[in-house]
Amino acid sequence: MIARITLGTGTRANVLTTEDWKHLEQTATELAADETLRVVIISGTGRSAFSAGSDMREWVSVSPDEVDASFAQMEAACAAVERIPVPVIAVIRGVAAGAGCQLACACDLRIIGERAQMGMPIARWGILVSTQFATRLSLLAGPSVARDLLYTGRLVTGPEAVSLGLATRCVREGELSRSAEDAASLIAAQPASAVRAAKRAVDAALAPLRSAAAAQPPGPAADYRDLQHGIRNFLRPAG
Repeated sequence: MIARITLGTGTRANVLTTEDWKHLEQTATELAADETLRVVIISGTGRSAFSAGSDMREWVSVSPDEVDASFAQMEAACAAVERIPVPVIAVIRGVAAGAGCQLACACDLRIIGERAQMGMPIARWGILVSTQFATRLSLLAGPSVARDLLYTGRLVTGPEAVSLGLATRCVREGELSRSAEDAASLIAAQPASAVRAAKRAVDAALAPLRSAAAAQPPGPAADYRDLQHGIRNFLRPAG
């Protein structure tokens, strides 16, 4: 079976609420238990974006504990995707930013459009990057690239994402869906036991760093004052 997960509603760049993250965690956990599963494809609803991350409107005037709980749910969802025992393919069109970028990095393969963008523009909001988030970027692109993206918040387009190791393959926008389906079909055509063993082997190699990141004591998810200031400015009507 090839399973397909679509993110968001097709509006507002497919930002995800805390409930959306919880649903994604549950879906990933259920898929992981399905022995008929061969491949998972994750894409955004519509053609505008993979996901621009979490819905920051939820964080307006809530307590720091509620913000921390929201970030913990994001991480739980990304970790659940990583635990799916078969290959997971992210199909990136539009933007994969912030937690959306992290979700893409939690997948095994990332097929990105030429004009799509990936990155972690989170420092501007006073978000304090977690060890797990930094580890995902570092495992794919190395610590130097991780520092660049986290310090500057810049977004990289499809070709640069591939050159940096963030994405697996860059294709024309109109070829994204077909490229993902072709990759999924090619994987599904291999013996299931061999593919699952390959994923277990790679995961075992990554396990020490992932485990060390997960073992770090959780700190605050954001500088609360900077976060509230940034969100209010962002949501303030123009003019």
